[in-house]
Amino acid sequence: MNEYTVTSEIVRNALTTLWSSVAEFVPRFIAALVVFLVGWLIAVALGKVAWHIVKFIQLDKGLESIGFGKVWERSGHKLDTGLFFYELVKWFFIAVFLMAATNILGLDQVTAYLQDIVGYLPNVFVAAIVLIIGVLVARFLEHLVRGSVKAAELHSANFLGMLTRWVILVFAFLIALDQLQVAGYVINTAVTG
Repeated sequence: MNEYTVTSEIVRNALTTLWSSVAEFVPRFIAALVVFLVGWLIAVALGKVAWHIVKFIQLDKGLESIGFGKVWERSGHKLDTGLFFYELVKWFFIAVFLMAATNILGLDQVTAYLQDIVGYLPNVFVAAIVLIIGVLVARFLEHLVRGSVKAAELHSANFLGMLTRWVILVFAFLIALDQLQVAGYVINTAVTG
Protein backbone atom coordinates (compact mmCIF):
# COMPACT_ATOMS: atom_id res chain seq x y z
CA MET A 1 0.00 0.00 0.00
CA ASN A 2 1.22 3.37 -0.82
CA GLU A 3 0.80 6.51 1.17
CA TYR A 4 -1.99 7.81 -1.08
CA THR A 5 -4.08 4.66 -0.49
CA VAL A 6 -3.65 4.87 3.30
CA THR A 7 -4.61 8.55 3.32
CA SER A 8 -7.64 7.98 1.12
CA GLU A 9 -8.72 5.07 3.37
CA ILE A 10 -8.47 7.27 6.47
CA VAL A 11 -10.44 10.08 4.81
CA ARG A 12 -13.07 7.63 3.55
CA ASN A 13 -13.45 6.09 7.03
CA ALA A 14 -13.74 9.55 8.61
CA LEU A 15 -16.37 10.65 6.09
CA THR A 16 -18.28 7.38 6.52
CA THR A 17 -18.29 7.82 10.30
CA LEU A 18 -19.36 11.45 9.95
CA TRP A 19 -22.14 10.55 7.52
CA SER A 20 -23.47 7.75 9.75
CA SER A 21 -23.46 10.14 12.74
CA VAL A 22 -25.36 12.78 10.75
CA ALA A 23 -27.77 10.18 9.33
CA GLU A 24 -28.41 8.94 12.87
CA PHE A 25 -28.80 12.44 14.35
CA VAL A 26 -31.11 14.06 11.75
CA PRO A 27 -34.17 11.85 12.44
CA ARG A 28 -33.76 12.35 16.19
CA PHE A 29 -33.42 16.11 15.67
CA ILE A 30 -36.55 16.23 13.51
CA ALA A 31 -38.49 14.15 16.06
CA ALA A 32 -37.30 16.40 18.90
CA LEU A 33 -38.24 19.51 16.92
CA VAL A 34 -41.72 18.14 16.17
CA VAL A 35 -42.24 17.19 19.83
CA PHE A 36 -41.15 20.65 20.96
CA LEU A 37 -43.28 22.57 18.43
CA VAL A 38 -46.38 20.48 19.14
CA GLY A 39 -45.67 20.90 22.84
CA TRP A 40 -45.40 24.67 22.41
CA LEU A 41 -48.85 24.77 20.79
CA ILE A 42 -50.30 22.57 23.54
CA ALA A 43 -48.66 24.76 26.21
CA VAL A 44 -50.15 27.93 24.72
CA ALA A 45 -53.59 26.28 24.53
CA LEU A 46 -53.41 25.08 28.15
CA GLY A 47 -52.21 28.51 29.24
CA LYS A 48 -55.25 30.07 27.57
CA VAL A 49 -57.49 27.57 29.37
CA ALA A 50 -55.91 28.64 32.68
CA TRP A 51 -56.39 32.29 31.73
CA HIS A 52 -60.08 31.73 30.97
CA ILE A 53 -60.61 29.84 34.24
CA VAL A 54 -59.04 32.67 36.26
CA LYS A 55 -61.10 35.27 34.36
CA PHE A 56 -64.26 33.18 34.86
CA ILE A 57 -63.83 33.02 38.64
CA GLN A 58 -63.05 36.78 38.59
CA LEU A 59 -59.99 36.50 40.79
CA ASP A 60 -58.85 40.03 39.89
CA LYS A 61 -62.11 41.52 41.13
CA GLY A 62 -61.85 39.55 44.36
CA LEU A 63 -58.30 40.73 44.94
CA GLU A 64 -59.21 44.32 44.09
CA SER A 65 -62.16 44.22 46.48
CA ILE A 66 -59.83 43.49 49.38
CA GLY A 67 -57.36 46.19 48.36
CA PHE A 68 -54.67 43.95 46.91
CA GLY A 69 -54.95 45.62 43.49
CA LYS A 70 -53.93 49.04 44.83
CA VAL A 71 -50.99 47.56 46.71
CA TRP A 72 -49.85 45.63 43.63
CA GLU A 73 -50.19 48.67 41.34
CA ARG A 74 -47.92 50.67 43.67
CA SER A 75 -45.15 48.30 42.59
CA GLY A 76 -45.58 49.63 39.06
CA HIS A 77 -47.43 46.63 37.64
CA LYS A 78 -51.03 46.11 36.60
CA LEU A 79 -52.90 43.38 38.48
CA ASP A 80 -53.59 40.61 35.99
CA THR A 81 -53.76 37.20 37.66
CA GLY A 82 -55.06 35.68 34.44
CA LEU A 83 -51.83 36.61 32.69
CA PHE A 84 -49.79 35.32 35.64
CA PHE A 85 -51.45 31.89 35.58
CA TYR A 86 -51.36 31.85 31.74
CA GLU A 87 -47.59 32.34 31.77
CA LEU A 88 -47.06 29.91 34.64
CA VAL A 89 -49.01 27.09 32.97
CA LYS A 90 -47.58 27.83 29.52
CA TRP A 91 -43.95 27.78 30.66
CA PHE A 92 -44.50 24.69 32.78
CA PHE A 93 -45.66 22.72 29.74
CA ILE A 94 -43.02 24.26 27.48
CA ALA A 95 -40.39 23.01 29.95
CA VAL A 96 -42.05 19.56 29.98
CA PHE A 97 -41.97 19.28 26.19
CA LEU A 98 -38.47 20.75 25.99
CA MET A 99 -37.42 18.07 28.46
CA ALA A 100 -38.94 15.41 26.18
CA ALA A 101 -37.13 16.91 23.17
CA THR A 102 -33.75 16.96 24.93
CA ASN A 103 -34.34 13.38 26.03
CA ILE A 104 -34.91 12.38 22.40
CA LEU A 105 -31.63 14.08 21.48
CA GLY A 106 -29.82 12.25 24.26
CA LEU A 107 -28.87 15.41 26.16
CA ASP A 108 -29.03 13.78 29.59
CA GLN A 109 -27.64 16.67 31.64
CA VAL A 110 -30.03 19.19 30.06
CA THR A 111 -32.92 16.77 30.62
CA ALA A 112 -31.96 16.35 34.28
CA TYR A 113 -31.79 20.14 34.72
CA LEU A 114 -35.20 20.59 33.10
CA GLN A 115 -36.60 17.87 35.36
CA ASP A 116 -35.49 19.94 38.34
CA ILE A 117 -37.22 23.01 36.90
CA VAL A 118 -40.41 21.12 36.05
CA GLY A 119 -40.40 19.57 39.51
CA TYR A 120 -40.07 23.02 41.12
CA LEU A 121 -42.74 24.90 39.12
CA PRO A 122 -45.68 23.28 40.97
CA ASN A 123 -44.18 24.73 44.15
CA VAL A 124 -44.43 28.21 42.62
CA PHE A 125 -48.03 27.53 41.60
CA VAL A 126 -48.99 26.32 45.09
CA ALA A 127 -47.14 29.22 46.74
CA ALA A 128 -49.06 31.70 44.57
CA ILE A 129 -52.37 30.06 45.48
CA VAL A 130 -51.42 30.06 49.19
CA LEU A 131 -50.63 33.78 49.02
CA ILE A 132 -53.88 34.58 47.23
CA ILE A 133 -55.93 32.53 49.68
CA GLY A 134 -53.98 34.08 52.56
CA VAL A 135 -54.81 37.59 51.36
CA LEU A 136 -58.50 36.70 50.97
CA VAL A 137 -58.71 35.02 54.39
CA ALA A 138 -56.77 37.86 56.06
CA ARG A 139 -59.14 40.47 54.67
CA PHE A 140 -62.21 38.43 55.64
CA LEU A 141 -60.98 37.80 59.19
CA GLU A 142 -59.96 41.45 59.58
CA HIS A 143 -63.54 42.53 58.87
CA LEU A 144 -64.95 39.76 61.05
CA VAL A 145 -62.77 40.65 64.04
CA ARG A 146 -63.33 44.38 63.58
CA GLY A 147 -67.10 43.88 63.41
CA SER A 148 -67.13 41.53 66.41
CA VAL A 149 -65.06 43.88 68.55
CA LYS A 150 -67.24 46.86 67.57
CA ALA A 151 -70.34 44.82 68.40
CA ALA A 152 -68.83 44.14 71.83
CA GLU A 153 -68.34 47.92 72.13
CA LEU A 154 -64.60 47.70 72.71
CA HIS A 155 -62.26 50.51 71.64
CA SER A 156 -59.54 48.48 69.92
CA ALA A 157 -61.54 47.23 66.92
CA ASN A 158 -59.24 48.72 64.27
CA PHE A 159 -56.08 47.55 66.01
CA LEU A 160 -57.32 43.98 66.52
CA GLY A 161 -58.63 43.80 62.96
CA MET A 162 -55.30 44.97 61.57
CA LEU A 163 -53.39 42.63 63.89
CA THR A 164 -55.50 39.70 62.69
CA ARG A 165 -54.89 40.62 59.04
CA TRP A 166 -51.12 40.87 59.49
CA VAL A 167 -50.84 37.64 61.47
CA ILE A 168 -52.66 35.77 58.68
CA LEU A 169 -50.58 37.49 55.99
CA VAL A 170 -47.30 36.67 57.75
CA PHE A 171 -48.28 33.01 58.18
CA ALA A 172 -49.42 32.80 54.53
CA PHE A 173 -46.11 34.33 53.48
CA LEU A 174 -44.17 31.86 55.64
CA ILE A 175 -46.15 28.94 54.23
CA ALA A 176 -45.47 30.19 50.69
CA LEU A 177 -41.74 30.49 51.45
CA ASP A 178 -41.76 26.99 52.91
CA GLN A 179 -43.48 25.71 49.76
CA LEU A 180 -40.78 27.41 47.69
CA GLN A 181 -38.19 25.69 49.93
CA VAL A 182 -36.64 29.00 50.92
CA ALA A 183 -34.98 29.31 54.34
CA GLY A 184 -36.71 26.27 55.84
CA TYR A 185 -34.84 26.46 59.13
CA VAL A 186 -35.71 30.13 59.65
CA ILE A 187 -39.38 29.47 58.83
CA ASN A 188 -39.58 26.51 61.21
CA THR A 189 -38.01 28.61 63.98
CA ALA A 190 -40.41 31.50 63.33
CA VAL A 191 -43.48 29.25 63.28
CA THR A 192 -42.34 27.49 66.46
CA GLY A 193 -41.75 30.85 68.13
